[in-house]
Amino acid sequence: MIIVTDTLLGMRCPECGKLDFHKLSRFDFSGRKRVEITCTCGFVKLFVTTRNRKDYLLQVPCVVCEARHVRTLSAEMLWSGEVNYLFCQETGLELGYLGPEEDVMALAAAYEESMDALAGEFEKEDEFFHNAGIMYEVLNCLHDIAEQGALYCQCGNRDVDVDVFPDRLELHCKDCDSVNIIYAETEDDLMIIREIDTIELTRNGFKCLDSVANTGKTGKKNSRRRK
Repeated sequence: MIIVTDTLLGMRCPECGKLDFHKLSRFDFSGRKRVEITCTCGFVKLFVTTRNRKDYLLQVPCVVCEARHVRTLSAEMLWSGEVNYLFCQETGLELGYLGPEEDVMALAAAYEESMDALAGEFEKEDEFFHNAGIMYEVLNCLHDIAEQGALYCQCGNRDVDVDVFPDRLELHCKDCDSVNIIYAETEDDLMIIREIDTIELTRNGFKCLDSVANTGKTGKKNSRRRK
């Protein structure tokens, strides 16, 4: 019978963002009830406490929500030779892994690859928009309005399509072909949508939710992309 005496932690530091690996051994708890795993920057990435070496309390500072998540593992689970996942309890996002070295290294590498790909997609989005920051804020406002059931067309349709352009959003009702344009380039554009709580498309009509500074934008080129 093989007794597992150590496990590997793979986790990104909430303070400096560095992904690093640390070994945690059964023998680390000889004569003490608390072990801290520290990043090279000095930040404590993981607190592990035990009273009887049968149950272990893990405290994980979260890089996502900035809280400290708590998870309890039995000795059988911690030293089982299986991977234990550490995650943000608010978002479900993976924060780190505890388990066999080969498995943890592979999981961390796969996670980094997926994060790099996601970052690349965001960079492409930023290049597409005239003002990415304003566009994302306007999209958030539109999402909040839709969640409240306050985005609809006069014809009765509440399933409104959204077309995303570099400088604006176009809301389109498929039932009556009405269109509402929301510009998303300037602080004025953002201020306008923040001040409203309902967007009603005119039946068979055309409307433009616009700031005074954007009154000359109706002739802009339509570089359409479906969201």
